[in-house]
Amino acid sequence: MFLIFDTETTGLPRNYNAPVSDSDNWPRMIQIAWQLHDELGKLVEQANYIIKPEGFTIPFNATKVHGITTDHALKHGLPLETVLEKFEQACSQSQFLVGHNIDFDLNIAGAEFFRIYEEDRLKSFKKLDTCTETTASMCQLPGGRGGKFKLPNLAELHRYLFHEGFDEAHNASADVAATARCFLELLRTEVFKPEDLKLDYTFFDSFKASNPNVIPALNIAVAPNVELQEKAVNSPEIALSDTFDSHAVQSKAGHFAHLRNHTTYSILNSTTDVIELVKFAAEMKLPAVGITDTGNLMAAFHFVTAVGNHNAKMKKEAETAGAEFKPMKAVLGSEIYVCRDHTDKTTKDNGFLIPFFAKNKQGYKNLSMLSSISHTDGFYYVPRIDKNVLLAHKEDLIVTSGSLSGEIPSLLLNVGELQAEEAVVWWKSQFGSDFYFEINRHGLPEEDHLNAFLLEMAKKYDIKYFASNNTYYLKM
Repeated sequence: MFLIFDTETTGLPRNYNAPVSDSDNWPRMIQIAWQLHDELGKLVEQANYIIKPEGFTIPFNATKVHGITTDHALKHGLPLETVLEKFEQACSQSQFLVGHNIDFDLNIAGAEFFRIYEEDRLKSFKKLDTCTETTASMCQLPGGRGGKFKLPNLAELHRYLFHEGFDEAHNASADVAATARCFLELLRTEVFKPEDLKLDYTFFDSFKASNPNVIPALNIAVAPNVELQEKAVNSPEIALSDTFDSHAVQSKAGHFAHLRNHTTYSILNSTTDVIELVKFAAEMKLPAVGITDTGNLMAAFHFVTAVGNHNAKMKKEAETAGAEFKPMKAVLGSEIYVCRDHTDKTTKDNGFLIPFFAKNKQGYKNLSMLSSISHTDGFYYVPRIDKNVLLAHKEDLIVTSGSLSGEIPSLLLNVGELQAEEAVVWWKSQFGSDFYFEINRHGLPEEDHLNAFLLEMAKKYDIKYFASNNTYYLKM
C-alpha cells in the first residue's frame, strides 16, 4: 500500500519548477532504493539499485555527498531501463508514494521515465511527504522563511521522533529506511490525518492496533556507497610543485604579474584600496598589475590614474638618475555574471562568474558595454549578461576560465566532464588564443580535481594557462 523511495543524483536542477520533459534541467539518477509496506506497516519488499551511467559522468561534488563514483557505478550499476521496470512494478503494488521532500525524487525519477518512454509514469500516484509545514511545526526548528519554523531534514525529523540518528545518510538505501520508519511513526501518532490519506478511521485503528509502540528500526544491512570513493575525492596528482620557495619567487618577481585582484569596489567582498594596491605592486617590482572587480568597472578610472601617476613619478626619477625606465602596465578587467538569458527575470539565475580583460581601448569599450548592459537590462539579484550579448561585444577581450565559480569549473564539479569539455570547446572557438585557463591551488580537493582536468584540456585543445589567485585583501 505504501512505497517509500529515495534517489541519489548527479546534482541539483537549475529550476525546481521545470517540467520533467526538460531533460537538460533535471540531473541524472544514479541510485534508487525503496521499501514496500502493506497497510499495517509490514515490510513486503525492499530494493536498492545503482544505475550504470550511459552518456554522462558523475561529477566530483555529487560523489562527495553520496560516495558513488563513475567507475563504481559502471562496475556495479544496472541499465536505467532495467531499474525503471523494477521500480514501476513495485509502484504498481502501492496506492501511495512516500518520501522526504518527495517532489524532488518524483521529478528525478519522472525525468528518467521521460527520457526512456517520453512520459512520466509516476504522475498518477498519490503522494505523501514527511517534509511539510506540519512536521516543521512539530519539530519547531528555528530558521524558516517569514518567521516560520524550518522544514526538518530527514536526520532532524528522525532525531525528533526517535531521539537518535541513523547511519549512512545520503545513501538512498539508508535514507529510505529512515524515511519509512519516520513515516510509519507519523501514521501511528496520527500526524498524518484521515483527510491526508483519504481513508477512514478504521484504517488508523487497525494500524495502531498492529503498532502499539514506537516503530522500531528494521535490521536491514545498508551497503555503503564509498567502496571506490578514494579515486574521486583524492584527485590525480598534477604536475605542479608542492613546495613554495619565497626567495625564488621574489627573485623572479619581474616575470610575474598579479591580475586577479579585487578592490573595495567589489562591494562587501574586498578591502583593498586601489591606490594602495598600485603602491604595493610597485614595491614588489611587478611589471603589471590587474583588477577584476565583481560585476562592475567602478574602479577603472581610479586604477588607471593611479598606475599613470606611478609611471610619471618613476619616469621622472629615472630620467634624473639616467636610468632605464620600464612603465608598469595597468591590466583592466572585471568578473561578469554570464547566465542563460539575461532578460529572463522569472527564475533566479546568477549564471557563472567569468573574468574578462580589455586588450586595448576597443576592448575597454566593449567591457564597459557588457558591464552597462548587465546592470541596465540584465540585473536580477546580480548584474548579468548572456552569451548572445557577449558575442556582440567580444572584440579585443581576453577571457579566462575563472575560479570555482566559472562555467567550466562549475560544470566539471557539479554536472559532468562531458558538459565541462563542451564548454571548453565553446570558449576556445569564440575567443581562440585570447582564452586562458586559470590554475588555482589552495589545498582544496575540488581545485586539484579541476586542475588535472584543465591541464588535460590545455594539452588537447592547445590552450594556455597561468597560475592565479583571487585576492580580496592587500596584506594578511
